[in-house]
Amino acid sequence: MRRRDLLKAIAFGAVSTAMPWPSAANEGARRTPNVVLIVADDLGYGDLSCYGATDLETPHIDRLAASGVRFDRFYANCPVCSPTRASLLTGRYPDLVGVPGVIRTHPENSWGYLAPEAVLLPVVLKRAGYQTALVGKWHLGLESPNTPTERGFDHVHGFLGDMMDDYYTHLRHKNNYMRLGCEPIAAEGHATDVFTRWAVDYIEERATTEQPFFLYLAYNAPHTPIQPPEAWLERVRQRYPAMDAKRAALVALIEHLDDGIGRVMTALEASGVADNTLVLFVSDNGGHLDVGARNGALRGGKQNMYEGGIRVPMCAAWPGRIPAGANSERVALTMDLFPTICDACGARADHELDGRSILPTLLGQAQPEEDRCLIWVRREGGSYGGRAYYAARHGDHKLVQNGPFEPYALYNLRDDPLEQSPLARSDKAYRRLFNALREHVNRSGAVPWQAPGRAQLTDG
Repeated sequence: MRRRDLLKAIAFGAVSTAMPWPSAANEGARRTPNVVLIVADDLGYGDLSCYGATDLETPHIDRLAASGVRFDRFYANCPVCSPTRASLLTGRYPDLVGVPGVIRTHPENSWGYLAPEAVLLPVVLKRAGYQTALVGKWHLGLESPNTPTERGFDHVHGFLGDMMDDYYTHLRHKNNYMRLGCEPIAAEGHATDVFTRWAVDYIEERATTEQPFFLYLAYNAPHTPIQPPEAWLERVRQRYPAMDAKRAALVALIEHLDDGIGRVMTALEASGVADNTLVLFVSDNGGHLDVGARNGALRGGKQNMYEGGIRVPMCAAWPGRIPAGANSERVALTMDLFPTICDACGARADHELDGRSILPTLLGQAQPEEDRCLIWVRREGGSYGGRAYYAARHGDHKLVQNGPFEPYALYNLRDDPLEQSPLARSDKAYRRLFNALREHVNRSGAVPWQAPGRAQLTDG
C-alpha cells in the first residue's frame, strides 16, 4: 500500500492502529522537531487505564505514556475550558490575558475576551520557521480579531465554539462554527472522527515538506453531550453488561477518542515523521462528575478548585529524547507547556511568561522545583453571579475557595491529599497564600475580560 493510501485508510479507521512505535532515530541526524499537542476536553484524572482506570481501555494513550514520561501532578490552569486554553497558548495566567472564564456565544453569558496584545504560541513558532495548524476546538473567540487565523495559525480546520450540542450536527445554539480557514464549512460524521481525519490529512500534507510543523489537535471529547458512536457503546455493553448506563456511555466516548489518537499516532509513523516529533497529551480540566467521570481518588471534579477539578493527565513522548517509561512527580501547569515547546523547538518568546519550561524534566534531566506560588481563577455567571473564585498553591500548601460565596480553606496536600482537614487560619501558609492571591487579583484587574462595547446586563 502506498503511503498516501495508507494514511487515508488510517484517517477513516480502515486499518489497525496497533503498529509498533518507532525506535529512536540517530541522535546526530536529528532535526528541528515537529510538535503535536493533543488536548482532550473534560477528561478526568482517573479516566485512563494508564492512570488507574480498570473499567475502560485506552491502549493508544497508554502507549504514548509508556513510550515517554507520564506526569502525576500536572494541573490545568482552570477547572473549565477557555481559561486553560488561553494559558496553554499564551504561557500566561488566563486572567492576565483577559480569559478568567468561559467564552460563549451570548455576550451576557461570556466571561472572557482574549487580549489583543497577548502573543500566542503559533506566532512564536512561526518566527522560528514553523508551519502552524489548529485542528479541532478553538474556544478563544468567535469573531474578529480573535479567530485562530488572526492569532497565528496558518492552517485552521476546526470548530470556533465551546461545546457542540450534537457530535453529528456540530452545531452550537443553531450556529455553524466549523471552519476551514475563515470559511464556514459542513462536515459529516462524529466530531471525534472528523477531527482525526483532518489531523491525518494535515500530517500527510506536511510529511512531504522539510518545514517543521506545529499541530494543535483539540478534541471536543469527552465533553457533553455524552454521545459515543453506537458501535463503540455496544462494545462497552458487551464487555461490561452490568455497568451503569451513564458510565458506559462516557467510557465508550473516551475509548472512541483513544482510537482516534491511535490513528493520529499511526499516521505520524506511516508518514515517516514520528521519529522527529514531540507529542504531548493533556486534558483541559478535570472530569465532569455529573456524567459519570472519575478523577481517581481526588476530591471534586470539573468546575471545582479541589484537586479533581484541576489535576489532569499529561504525558509526552519524543523518540530518542524523552526516556521511555518515566514518571514525574513534578508540579507543573498547562501554561508551562508554552515555554517547554519553545525550548524544544529553539523558538524564543520575547514577551513576559508566567509559565516555566519543564523540558529538562521531559528529557530525564535533573530540574529543581520552581519556588513559585501558583494561582487558579474562574469567573462564571448563573448562580455564581458573575464573580470569580480562586485557589493558590505554594509547596504542599493549597488555599481553596471552591465558589465565590465560600470561605477560603487551607490544606496540606502532602498530609491531606483528599483535602478533608482544613488547617487553621493562623497557619503562616494561610497568610502567605492569601497575600499572593490578593496581589494577583490586583494585577489582573488591569486586563478587561469583556469585549469592548459588548458587555450586557440581564436579569436572572
